[in-house]
Amino acid sequence: MINRSHYTLFSALWAFFGFVCFTYSSPVIPEIKSLEISEVSFQSEKNLPYLSKHYLSTKPVKHEDGIKLGDLMQESSNPEAILKLIDSFVATQQGIKAGKTDSFVVAKGGKLLLESYFRKGRINYPHYQMSITKSYTTLALGRAMQLGYLSMKDLNKPIHQFLKDLQVDKFAKGASSITLHDALCMTSGIRIPKDRANARYIIKNALKRQGHAQAIFEITEAVDSTKGQYKYQSADTALVMQVIESVVPGGAEKFIREELFAPLGIDFYVWQEDLSGLPKAAAGSSLRSRDMLKVGQLVLNQGRWKGEQFIPAYFIDRATSPLVKTKGNAHYGYFWWYESYEVSGKTYLSKQGRGAGGQFIIILPDIDVVAVITAHNKGMGGMLNQVCTVLITAFSK
Repeated sequence: MINRSHYTLFSALWAFFGFVCFTYSSPVIPEIKSLEISEVSFQSEKNLPYLSKHYLSTKPVKHEDGIKLGDLMQESSNPEAILKLIDSFVATQQGIKAGKTDSFVVAKGGKLLLESYFRKGRINYPHYQMSITKSYTTLALGRAMQLGYLSMKDLNKPIHQFLKDLQVDKFAKGASSITLHDALCMTSGIRIPKDRANARYIIKNALKRQGHAQAIFEITEAVDSTKGQYKYQSADTALVMQVIESVVPGGAEKFIREELFAPLGIDFYVWQEDLSGLPKAAAGSSLRSRDMLKVGQLVLNQGRWKGEQFIPAYFIDRATSPLVKTKGNAHYGYFWWYESYEVSGKTYLSKQGRGAGGQFIIILPDIDVVAVITAHNKGMGGMLNQVCTVLITAFSK
């Protein structure tokens, strides 16, 4: 057992040798000069060249984004665990299938302690987001609730009652009973056969605005026997975005931009359009890593931002609760995931936004930690479990 003075010396040595010798990091934070938002797209990101050297800072530098800063070596009881994890990211840099991580940032107590970029990662380039876009959609709904456009009672209201242009008499059997809660939990019971889906996509003009919701409710199989059963699918997310569009002034795109992201200082992002013309809820946003960190901090703080209640705490609590059992140890809330991890005989809870390919917002309330990962992996489960375990090891006393 080493005392604190010995540990401080050890940390300083680790910081020096880890940063200079162990990780071979570039001292210049990677960015794309004079980047315009019109230059950001999924295809453009695919064409970004790999960094010649990765970037790592255990004492991040200030940017004009309002994020508070700290020092990993001072705040972590086991910083070498994180540095070894980063070294494993670097070691797989040339691998074709393994570990294509682009960024990794970590905050504790509201302070950014570690910032690293690899491969396609750039501090100012918004990384394409897959299903984690669903998690942002939930927060837009919560923001609408905070501003009085929705209530918690509305979660149990049938979705068609929000959408006044629908022809309910044409719905499949049972579809009129699908509530906002059902869609948010992926338990709507909607089941769209592939042949019907293909036919639907041929007539794109019929899918504009609420026509998209009409098509979903019409071409699904009867939902009486499947309602309440979990099925991960984009149809449920599209219906939630339709509700947001219908209840907020100016529509969903304007609301997300002005009422959700702008107050958080998120002003350089992309959010693709769905077939309906509304923001695509299943996937399709692009955010910078530091901005993803803000989203995670908002959730960790139970919806508070800069001392004010930005999203109702009771809604955040519901959205990130284990409402539906999925696979293994994982549960689902309202487009957010909930999982627990056992480290050294103790259980730690984690709330997560997840995107295929490796976009994660990891929230560990028990140790007051938020971490963000962006990547272009094909698999993601192993990485997520590894990172959560390492973070708990590095910050639990």
